[in-house]
Amino acid sequence: MDLLVGISWVSTSDYYKLINLGINERLGGLNFSECLVYSFNYADIKNNNDNNDWDSTFNMLFEGCKFLKSGGAEAIVLCANTMHFIADKLEGAIGLPIIHIASETAAVIQKQKIKKAGLLGTKFTMELNFFKDKLTAKGIEIIIPKNQEDRDFIHTTIFEELGRGIVSKETKKRYLEITNQLIEEGAEGVILGCTEIPLVIKPEDVSIPVFDTTLIHSKAAIDFQLS
Repeated sequence: MDLLVGISWVSTSDYYKLINLGINERLGGLNFSECLVYSFNYADIKNNNDNNDWDSTFNMLFEGCKFLKSGGAEAIVLCANTMHFIADKLEGAIGLPIIHIASETAAVIQKQKIKKAGLLGTKFTMELNFFKDKLTAKGIEIIIPKNQEDRDFIHTTIFEELGRGIVSKETKKRYLEITNQLIEEGAEGVILGCTEIPLVIKPEDVSIPVFDTTLIHSKAAIDFQLS
């Protein structure tokens, strides 16, 4: 298994831990994941985001993919929700399957027969269609926070707090208020559509199912590796 990481280091450690624990749980003994890891400087990604420079981000990720492919990669795990904006283009360019985080999330939600889910993530993930389209294709209606101020708050705290491993009581409180508003609007489940959001929202915090995309994506990577 081959991981494109560093977006951010916080989620990188989660992916590495979850995948290795999952492999060991299934195989036992001292069996863990054989993998290559290519890690980016998060500041470079953030700078590209601020300038809406997806071409530079694509070139960065493509170079990372080439490195992994040269090391024998059979599939790539892109360890960030937002970066899946260019996942399909990247997959076509590198000629390797990219295990798509939104597709795997859609499959899990569909199994639970949930028809309407709230989505939290960066503004790219919430407002663009690359993530939502994978779910609506499975008959799942997606709602996001209606208030632009709420979406801005989530986006900013992902980069300025959660991406640095910082969690405050005030930020958690606001996230839960936003989530509860989605529940009032009919959400039957909530998608933690950023790999850092599980730092502030836990399954026991809300009254509906929570879909942790980091966990879902990691399990899909384990399934692929053991297949």
